[in-house]
Amino acid sequence: MFLPTPADLKKIRTDLGLTQHELASRAGVSQPLIARIEAGDVDPRLSTLRKIFNAFDAARKEKIHVINIMHSPVVHTSSNSSIEEAARIMEDHGFSQMPVIDNGVPVGSISTDQIVRSMTDQDLKKVSHFLVRNIMGDSFPTVSPTTDMNTVSRILEENPAVLVLEKGKVVGVVTKHDIMKMLRG
Repeated sequence: MFLPTPADLKKIRTDLGLTQHELASRAGVSQPLIARIEAGDVDPRLSTLRKIFNAFDAARKEKIHVINIMHSPVVHTSSNSSIEEAARIMEDHGFSQMPVIDNGVPVGSISTDQIVRSMTDQDLKKVSHFLVRNIMGDSFPTVSPTTDMNTVSRILEENPAVLVLEKGKVVGVVTKHDIMKMLRG
């Protein structure tokens, strides 16, 4: 188990570009306490160290922008595609949902759930020729390439994916899986 020394804490803080005051504010402790911990004058409580390391983690996420982890080009379908074609694309890529994009602009999303629901009480041959626009759902939320990962993580709590737009056109996508991969370093 790694126990940080006062010098380790100071190095992490400075590597993240945080002042003692900024770290104290983020961790909910006083700046003099941070100074005393870094000087080795006081042994912090475990709860204080936890607050400090949570502040470090948040600062690291803010330094990571969505452009650094997004996937591009974005696998998608168009609203004029057939459901059969959209299902094939999702199957080929192992996706359960994907964006619907027309001329670089997000117009909706389609999922395996929507496709299965469209098959209820329908002739399978008819359903395969339906257009995506007839069953698609809302578009995934969008962010700019410089959006920080804290913001994207919060958006992904409620959505399966986030599209990255630059000058009004889709340039990338980030999913919950991408965020999970960040844990591996």
